[in-house]
Amino acid sequence: MNALINWLNRHVVPVAAKIGSIRWLIALRDAFIAVMPLTLAGSLATVINALVRDLPTSFGWTGFVNSMQWLISIDSLVWTGTMAILGLLFAFTFGYQMCVQYKVEPIAGGLVSLGTFIMGLPQNFSLILSNTLTHGDTKTLTGAGAAVDGKNITAWGYFNFNKYFGSAGFFTVMIMGAISVTIYIWLMKKNITIKMPDSVPPAVAKAFTGIIPATAGLYVVGVIDYLFSLSHTTVIDFISQTIQDPLLNIGQGYGSVLLVTILVQVLWFFGIHGTNVLMPITESIWMTAQFANINAANKGQALPYMWTRSDFDFYVWIGGAGSTLLLILAILAFSTREDQRAVAKLSLVPGIFNINEPVMFGMPIVLDPIYFIPFVIAPIVMVSTSYAALSMGWVLPVKANMPWAMPPFLNTFLGTLDWRAVVLQLVNMVIGFLIYVPFVKAANNVNTQAEA
Repeated sequence: MNALINWLNRHVVPVAAKIGSIRWLIALRDAFIAVMPLTLAGSLATVINALVRDLPTSFGWTGFVNSMQWLISIDSLVWTGTMAILGLLFAFTFGYQMCVQYKVEPIAGGLVSLGTFIMGLPQNFSLILSNTLTHGDTKTLTGAGAAVDGKNITAWGYFNFNKYFGSAGFFTVMIMGAISVTIYIWLMKKNITIKMPDSVPPAVAKAFTGIIPATAGLYVVGVIDYLFSLSHTTVIDFISQTIQDPLLNIGQGYGSVLLVTILVQVLWFFGIHGTNVLMPITESIWMTAQFANINAANKGQALPYMWTRSDFDFYVWIGGAGSTLLLILAILAFSTREDQRAVAKLSLVPGIFNINEPVMFGMPIVLDPIYFIPFVIAPIVMVSTSYAALSMGWVLPVKANMPWAMPPFLNTFLGTLDWRAVVLQLVNMVIGFLIYVPFVKAANNVNTQAEA
């Protein structure tokens, strides 16, 4: 055991520490966190509509559904201003957080990233009809800016709201937004800017300072977008088809889910916040999948992804990474060590709300060879049972975004609107608890030997 811990300490921990300090990844993590209030608002709207529209409709309660149309309409508006345009919102927060990390004017950087996202969207609309339009229809379409040639309709300046403004744009923002904002940051750092006299108000001076860097970043991206247009495609379509969709599909595999689970546990054991270190990966892949599920649920469509970001919190990290809430319960039930029982009592309430730093560093679990095995094994078993249950259709996938601090049972039900998800979480809690119990009893023996 000591040899394994020493090897991990020499080879894994330094790499993880370096990854955790990369400012680009920190900005990516903070950008996802920044949009959390809107994702929660949009998820709430989705959950309410599911309760007052989808479930009653399945039972044929059309009268109740009709009486709740006012609430359904309000929820739809909230969804439109949150989840439906999340890619647009994320475009700004990513550029903003990039600039915060490199200590340059952030608002202009956020706008550069936002402009980059819009530039990469297809703006042409074309439609081939089976019949020639009437004179009145043709006049209406041409009045709206469309060109009508017999059965062919073309128009410019129309964005596909449903296809691009949601989670489909995340990877485009991460790549193209990073290019334009990096150029902006580099020029700002090199002071290749327009200098204004000291007498000019600071707000005006900042605006002029960012003109050259912002223009350069946008023009470089504009050249890239133009080159893609020569191949009759767009950057966002190319990135979605070649990078985003394959990564999301890989993320649905058991191996990917298991690997991330193990890495988070190993990093936490060495005192490194594994959840935060790997957040750029978990948010980029599984949160993107979760947002796609939320949008599909709001439209009444089939959920496209089985495993999402919240599945880790619901079924694998109950009470925090390592499902330490179950360790706390095992200690309170079977430990004879007053020191560990005292820490467990203090850590119980935070653990219910998925805050596990008190038990991680107060017990401590960090670098404790006794708890290393269950700390890693329990999540491995729990993620395996959860993946199996979801893949066999025994539990519905996540369709709403829940706050990470929401207690067990409540989070799973509201996140899935499936009572079987609560049962699965309970089963996993029993499994994790039973895995921890023998090691809690072993820790009792260690304390007895130390006293002797």
